[in-house]
Amino acid sequence: MKKAQVLRVSGGKTSDIELPIQFVEPLRIDLIQRAVRALQFNRRQPYGHDLMAGKRQGYATSKLRNSYRTTYGKGISRVRRKHLRSQGKQFTWVGAFVASAIGGMKVFAPRAEKNLIVKINNKERRKAIRSAIAASKYTIIDAKIEVLKKTAEVKKSMESNNLGKELERAKIKKVRAGKGTRRGRKYKTKVGPLLVFSKVCPALIAAENIQGIDAVIVNNLNAELLAPGGQPGRSTVWSSDAIKRLKEENLFN
Repeated sequence: MKKAQVLRVSGGKTSDIELPIQFVEPLRIDLIQRAVRALQFNRRQPYGHDLMAGKRQGYATSKLRNSYRTTYGKGISRVRRKHLRSQGKQFTWVGAFVASAIGGMKVFAPRAEKNLIVKINNKERRKAIRSAIAASKYTIIDAKIEVLKKTAEVKKSMESNNLGKELERAKIKKVRAGKGTRRGRKYKTKVGPLLVFSKVCPALIAAENIQGIDAVIVNNLNAELLAPGGQPGRSTVWSSDAIKRLKEENLFN
């Protein structure tokens, strides 16, 4: 079975560890992209138009000679009208129901009841995670990293294990081009390393304060965390206890 080095929190090699079978999974980019697409699509919030949009205050206009609010002799089409004003038997209307009229409803507007869910088989999802794990650029650090309580300590440990360039790259932040600047996503940031821990620990909370860094418990891994945008090869930092739990519990198999 494949082996890897376990590094100290302060830097340097401490021992070797046997990697579980998940690290030798063949690469399947198609499954990874399908699993990421399912996660992204299922986060979408249903949206749609108001069912009464453009229908309020509208009523059918009659073409009969003696009907109230008739359009007889006016030379206008039989579209639904919105009443604006009246003077004796004379009425003024404006079209406010059909899509071709100002203030009318939208043509083929989005429907809130539309099904946005994208399904994926469990076997394919787990295989995609295994494939993304094997394709990642992994670094294994001693379990003592999980007891670090401060963000500065986590950063120092990563810098001591040759991950300083990854942290510097994750600091890059640029203004997004286009309308996204007005829609709550003004800045684009680089994706940094992923930290994988065996359980909820102080380092999990401390690492969340580092820009571009994601921290997760090993049983909560998914394809998007391991391969952002469907592109495998993310730099991943594992604690040795997370590797042991991955092997003992046979996760994602």
